[in-house]
Amino acid sequence: MTNKARVAVGMSGGVDSTITAMMLKEQGYEVSGAMMAIWDKDHSFDMKQANACYGPNEVQKVQKARELAEKLGIPFAVIDLSVAFRSRVLDYCREEYLGGRTPNPCVRCNHTMKFGELWEGIVASGFPFDYFATGHYVRKVLLDNGRWALRKGADPKKDQSYFLYALTQDQLSRTLFPLGEMEKTQVKARASELGLGFEKVKESQNFITGGYEILFEGRCSVGTIVDESGMVLGRHEGVWNYTVGQRKGLGISSEHPLYVVALDAKANTVTVGPREHLYKAGFIVKNTTWMAEEALTGERRLFTKIRYGHPGAIAMVKPLADGSVAVEFETPQLSITPGQVAVFYDDETLFGGGYIEG
Repeated sequence: MTNKARVAVGMSGGVDSTITAMMLKEQGYEVSGAMMAIWDKDHSFDMKQANACYGPNEVQKVQKARELAEKLGIPFAVIDLSVAFRSRVLDYCREEYLGGRTPNPCVRCNHTMKFGELWEGIVASGFPFDYFATGHYVRKVLLDNGRWALRKGADPKKDQSYFLYALTQDQLSRTLFPLGEMEKTQVKARASELGLGFEKVKESQNFITGGYEILFEGRCSVGTIVDESGMVLGRHEGVWNYTVGQRKGLGISSEHPLYVVALDAKANTVTVGPREHLYKAGFIVKNTTWMAEEALTGERRLFTKIRYGHPGAIAMVKPLADGSVAVEFETPQLSITPGQVAVFYDDETLFGGGYIEG
C-alpha cells in the first residue's frame, strides 16, 4: 500500500486480537492497538474462574496486551470504560434476570461496548483511524444489493457472526475481520512461530469471574418452585438463579427428571416439567435489526439460531405490524429462552436478528 490506511485494533491480550494486529501490519496498514478496561474495582470476587472476561484478572490482561503491542511495534492505549460497562452490560444483565429472562452479555458487550463505547473512546483518545479491526471469526462481504453483510467464519467451530448481528452499515463499512478466512489452529500456529507465548493460555470460558451471583449481592427473594399444575415442589431464593431448560441445581426430588420450563418474575415462581415440554416451534422476536437487506418485507424461510451453541434449524420468519417478527420452526426446538437472541441466516449470510420475547 502506498498511502497507509490507519487501523485501530481492539486488543484483549489474547491470541486472536494479537494475530489480527500482526497480520494488518504485515499487509501495510498503520496499526495501533486499544483495549477497553471494564473491571469495576468496587466489586468483590473469588477467583473460581480467573480467566473470565470480567474480573480482577484484567490487570494482567492489560499488561499482556501492552507487552504484545510493544513486540509488534505499534502504539497502544487503554480506554477506561468501567462506568459504561456497568450501565450497559452489568445493569442490563441484572434487570433481565430480575424480569425472569436470560440475558446474553456477549451480544450486548459486542454491540454496545466493542463497536460502541470502545470505538468512540479511541476517537476521543486521539488515535486517528480509517478502519477498526477485531479478532472475530467472521467474513465481511459486499452484497449485490450494495449492502455490507457478514458471512459465517471459515472455521465452523469458531464462527462468531451470531454476536455481531446488530452491526450497522456504517460500522461494517469501516471494520476489518482478518481472521474470517482462517481456522483457529492456523492462528495458534502463527503465534507459536512468533514465540508469543500463547501455547498454555486458556481462552475465556465465562463472562464474569465467580459467576452471576455478584450481580445480586445482598439480594434474596424467596419464592416457590411449582409443577405445571401449580403444585409447590420446593423453594428458591430468586428467579435469577434459573434459566429455561435447566435441570441441575433445582433442589427438588422427583421420580422423573424435571426441567425449568418457565419463569414468572411477577409471581416469583419457577415452573418445572418434563423435558418434552421444553420443545416449542413458534415464538416472537422483538428489537430486530436487519443486515443483508434494509428490512424483512415478507415471510421468508431462514436458518435460525436461538443461542450461540444452538446448531440452528430452518424456520419461517414473518414480519409483524409492530416491527417484531413471528418465527415458526419446521421442527420444534429445545429451550427457546426469552431474553436470548435469535439470529437469522440466508445460507451462510447473516440476515438479521433480535431478542426472543416468548
